[in-house]
Amino acid sequence: MALQQMIENVVFIVSHLRPQDVFDMLLVWLVVYRILVLIKKTGTIQMLSGLGVLAIFYIVSMWFELFTFNWILEKFFSNLFVIVVILFQAEIRRALAQIGANPFLSDVGTVQETQVIEELVKSVFALSQRGNGALIVIERDIMVDYHIEFGTDVDAKVSSEILISIFHPTSPIHDGATLIRGGKIHSAGNFLPLSKNPVLDKNLGTRHRAAIGLTEETDAVVIIVSEENKSVGLVQGGHLSAQLEANELRQLLYEVYGLKYKPTEAMV
Repeated sequence: MALQQMIENVVFIVSHLRPQDVFDMLLVWLVVYRILVLIKKTGTIQMLSGLGVLAIFYIVSMWFELFTFNWILEKFFSNLFVIVVILFQAEIRRALAQIGANPFLSDVGTVQETQVIEELVKSVFALSQRGNGALIVIERDIMVDYHIEFGTDVDAKVSSEILISIFHPTSPIHDGATLIRGGKIHSAGNFLPLSKNPVLDKNLGTRHRAAIGLTEETDAVVIIVSEENKSVGLVQGGHLSAQLEANELRQLLYEVYGLKYKPTEAMV
């Protein structure tokens, strides 16, 4: 009987749905989806977890009649909207800009991603041949804003010429990391957090420890060019793939961007 009643209720609701009701639900779904994507990209789950803990404390304070504590939390949650706007003002501004630029689709197309990969491979092996060190961060789903110290804004198309000039020894920003965001060179001369992993090889230099440190905290991928041994490596999830050949690096980058690698079509 309960199942039959449930089915009848569902049929009743569906039969009385108006076209605007369907559109209304789609809008709600879109807003919720964009909020979840924003949370994932910005890595703000820690702050949301903190708000969740305070909400639990608020409920507990009501159960156990902790009047003073409950009054404080009640005042806090009565201004929750303002607090959320203050805490997430940078993320909200960035999300609104992204929605205005492209509300539904991803930021980078397949063709552009392929071009970015080829320019990266070309530049890092040119740098390795010259013995110039480099550190290139490829941002993925989680934004790295909370984990790095930004240097100089660049906002340029990814090209081997620009990357080679950035990491030239005479460049004032050659010692920092260059950030690739949304298929473009976002900034250069950035400083990354060093890994605190005690089991890392003691022979690893600062550049490698910085790359590992960032990838331990985010899902970013970092390409390293060692000026000591003129080798190219890639760090992902705290794991270093060292001494890579051009096609090996290219294949790994294709996997990072979720593309199918076809050696016959790739540049050698």
